[in-house]
This record gives sequence, C-alpha cells and structure tokens, in this order.
Amino acid sequence: MEIKPQAVVIPKETDQLEQGKYGPVYPRTPACYGFTIIAGVKPGRADAMREYGYTLARALEGDPYLLAPLKLHYLRWVLFDDDTRFMYQGIFDTDFDKYTEDAIALFSKAGVSTAFENLEGFPEDWRTNPEAFIRFVREHHCPSFIEYGEYPYVTADEIKKALRIKSSLSEMLDQLQ
Repeated sequence: MEIKPQAVVIPKETDQLEQGKYGPVYPRTPACYGFTIIAGVKPGRADAMREYGYTLARALEGDPYLLAPLKLHYLRWVLFDDDTRFMYQGIFDTDFDKYTEDAIALFSKAGVSTAFENLEGFPEDWRTNPEAFIRFVREHHCPSFIEYGEYPYVTADEIKKALRIKSSLSEMLDQLQ
C-alpha cells in the first residue's frame, strides 16, 4: 500500500457545500476535519485560560480517554496579542456538527466548564443552548483554505491500530532473537 501525501483546497464560498444541522459541512480533507477559532479573551481572564489548560492536562492524566468521544488527532491552544486573543485549533475525525454536539455532551456529562467561558461573547447558557454554543464557534471560525496530509484521510483510530500492530510485530521479532 503506497501512501501518497495530498492537499486539498477548501473553497472560500460555502454556498455549494452540503448544509448540515448547523451550517455548511466543510469537506473531509487529507487532514480529516477540523476548525480554528479565534476570539477575544475577557479582560483579566488569560491566567484562568492558562489554568484551564493545566486542569485539562491533569484530567487527562487521570483519564487518558476523557476526550476520546471527540475523535481528536490534535488540539492547539494559543494566547496571543499580549494575551488578549485566543486561538483554538482542533483536528478530528468527525464533521463539525458531530464534534460540537459531542463536545457539549462531554463537558455537560463531566460537569466541567469549558475554557471558552473565558472568551468574549461566549454564551453563558452553552450547556442548555447548544445552538448558541455552535453559533459562537461558527462566528469565530477562521476556515483554512488548504489542508495537507502526509498520511491523508487516516483516522486517529487507524493510526493507533497501526502503532499497536507495529509494537506487536516488534515484540514478536524480539522474542525470535
């Protein structure tokens, strides 16, 4: 099986895209699905945002599979412009609608807040008003215009499976020596 890197240009206009429950469904790309959100940080809340990063990291130490329902590959959080703006970048295996619904359900079930509560304009009723949560994300989404995948269209589960197989083969070969 030859794996060829690929790139896909994402159209600026979304009129021709399939419409999902909450707006246009961006196409799956060689990097799978994802979005980038850029929003203002509420004044004085940058340290709380950073602390939430530590909270999330500790929660994942306790339960490495906490975020598993989101089918994530990567998350990247960045505070910039003197801690006045925040960028959230996520790459995942589901479409936007499913990802956001799963995120709301996950945080609500766990009874935890979201770092987004520190962002200007984020709805206070996000737990009971998923449409407001999704509207915030859509309004602050900065779509990419090209996405590249070194190993295109491969899911996180497929990558983990391949790594388990590799580990098993290595163990088997070690035992043969």
